[in-house]
Amino acid sequence: MNSFTVRMAQWSARHPWRAVVGWVVFVVVCLGVGSAVGTHSATTADYRVGEAGRAEAMAAEGQLERRSAEQVLISSRSGALDRGAADAAARDLASRMRRLPEVADVAAPQLSGDRSILMVEVSLKGEERDAKDKVDALVAQTEAVGKAYPGLLLEETGSPSISKGVDQQRSDDLALSEKITLPITLVTLLVVFGSVTMAGVPLLLALSSIAAAVGLSMVVSHLSPDAGVGTNVILMIGLAVGVDYTLFYLKREREERARSGGRLSSEALVELAAATSGRAVVVSGLAVVASTATLYLASDVIFSSLATGTIVVVLVAVASSLTALPALLVKLGQRQERGARRRAERGKPARRERGEGAGRVWAALLRPASKHPLATLCVSVLALLALVTPLAGLKITEMSRDTHSRDIPAMRVYDRLNEAFPEHRVTHQVVVRADAARAGEVADALREVARRAGDDPLFAGASGVRTSADRRISTLELRVPYLGDSEQAYDSLDHLRDRYLPATVGRVAGAEFGVSGDVARYTDYPAHQNSKLPLVLGALLLVTFAMTTYAFRSVVLGLIGVGLNLLSAAASLGLLVLVFQGSWAEGLLDFHSTGSIGSRVPLFLFVILFGLSMDYQVFVVSRIREAVVSGVPTRQAVLEGIRRSASVVTSAAVVMTTVFVSFVFLHIIEMKQIGFVLAAAVLLDAFVVRIMILPSAMLLLGEASWWPGRPGRRAATSARTADARPVVDVR
Repeated sequence: MNSFTVRMAQWSARHPWRAVVGWVVFVVVCLGVGSAVGTHSATTADYRVGEAGRAEAMAAEGQLERRSAEQVLISSRSGALDRGAADAAARDLASRMRRLPEVADVAAPQLSGDRSILMVEVSLKGEERDAKDKVDALVAQTEAVGKAYPGLLLEETGSPSISKGVDQQRSDDLALSEKITLPITLVTLLVVFGSVTMAGVPLLLALSSIAAAVGLSMVVSHLSPDAGVGTNVILMIGLAVGVDYTLFYLKREREERARSGGRLSSEALVELAAATSGRAVVVSGLAVVASTATLYLASDVIFSSLATGTIVVVLVAVASSLTALPALLVKLGQRQERGARRRAERGKPARRERGEGAGRVWAALLRPASKHPLATLCVSVLALLALVTPLAGLKITEMSRDTHSRDIPAMRVYDRLNEAFPEHRVTHQVVVRADAARAGEVADALREVARRAGDDPLFAGASGVRTSADRRISTLELRVPYLGDSEQAYDSLDHLRDRYLPATVGRVAGAEFGVSGDVARYTDYPAHQNSKLPLVLGALLLVTFAMTTYAFRSVVLGLIGVGLNLLSAAASLGLLVLVFQGSWAEGLLDFHSTGSIGSRVPLFLFVILFGLSMDYQVFVVSRIREAVVSGVPTRQAVLEGIRRSASVVTSAAVVMTTVFVSFVFLHIIEMKQIGFVLAAAVLLDAFVVRIMILPSAMLLLGEASWWPGRPGRRAATSARTADARPVVDVR
């Protein structure tokens, strides 16, 4: 029992106050250092992928990139628009805006087709990703002009103000998620342990792990930039795994305490828990880290940010279970022992400890697998395969600006802008790079592109050709009178890329060209991700197989683990398609269907679920293997191991599901989808895969489950004490 986890537990048990204080200091230092260095946020260049990304890079090289812009709509509060007052307000607004250091240019006012709205467009300086931080100054001037002209309504929208509104909404949603998750998690833990103190330990360690991870993620962001989603994933994954890891460890200590009947000290009980569940937690945490690391292969800043946040918070949660948790358990155990002695001195009976009991519910759930394993296996697999069938209609798209909630004020103004000025809905930017000597030839080719687009009903006009100071880069902007998520907008991009550009700019010798813009990004990002998908999934399957095989010394269990994870993830994704690509559940889950699934959801699901599934796989199979190592036949060991782990797996699944379901209440459609699919995946994994399919498969395979190893042979040589439980070697 002289493993790393046991040695850590022994040290913490002998020096509990040092361990607790050391953990607190670690959390404080992480937060302090993180706050001192700040977060290094991803820049616009970090998001560039595909043709759109190359075009944006070329435009930036010639300082011809599209600037972030805000649009101010001036309309009448009642009746027809007073043109005189509107023009005066527009001049006042333009004058104020030009004086702001954030503003690069103010365009001439434009009147809508029905002459009811006057629009002033303001371009901002600097990085596109930083524009949202400059919006407040512009909004203040808009409000000031609005007060000066009380008969007019001035409203502001644009990518920066929408981004700022989305960030605020995300912050409010996360606060709501915490209000939902924390009480339910606490109630669940109270049911499990029957003690406020014991229920508070997992929650306290999870929250402290999240705090430390947030600070560490700020430091790590200087190596791998944060895309703005790091904190979200730390909160989501941190609370789920933080509580689960502590729960696994704590529950085992309670079982050993009940089994020992007071014969073992708190230090010895913690050592036993460390040798079994503690070791399983380490293996599980490393599995999550290894599987999540495959996201870096996607070569995408958002996935890299998600991976970094997950890895940091999981490692911190594992560290808390190795250090602070054993110390807390020893102190709580000693307090309990003192209470037991006082009760004995008063002649009162000792309080009954909660053991590992199987429970009638779990006995009933396991009955089909134990009595009819083949039928249970077939029915369960067929049921999951039925959930997989909707995947045939899976449609993946990049969630555009048009999918944001209309609870954001800037989005409601955005809708008015699109209605009044349809020519401002979509803009394609054509970028060409060629030798300076061919600048004239490039300009002629771009004008020919504009002419051809002028004859195409998918386009609504073009800007003049712009050329960089060194005459190597030229751009042309083409307007499209359709929303960015419409088929017409995508068709217009296809016309440009497949027909107009090859026939014009494509004939200029040595010219490089591409199309950027929102629609180009929405097209290129899923294509980029799909190109990386085989690499990421291949690595994920390999990592899962290797970790499972190494943990249990069984190739068979490695293959079973990969197969079950694939089946569980595919079934969950099929359920997501069934719910979110249709409209029947819109009222139930409060969303507006886009008829598609967010492009980041499937890959994120597979990677995170493969990691989290190892929690249950390691914990359940470890209990089974313990019994086999002690000489129990595999059939009996399977049923015994699952019964022993049933309650903690249930509790862990409830906690994880609660965390993920809380994200369904968020407004951002992609976060809704992620929360829903992860919650569905955890429930399927815990109640179908681990209770029905896994035991049925292992009962049918029998001793072959452990091939090429034979753990039962180690029983005769395993050193045990009379009071100690057998220990599984999952190193």
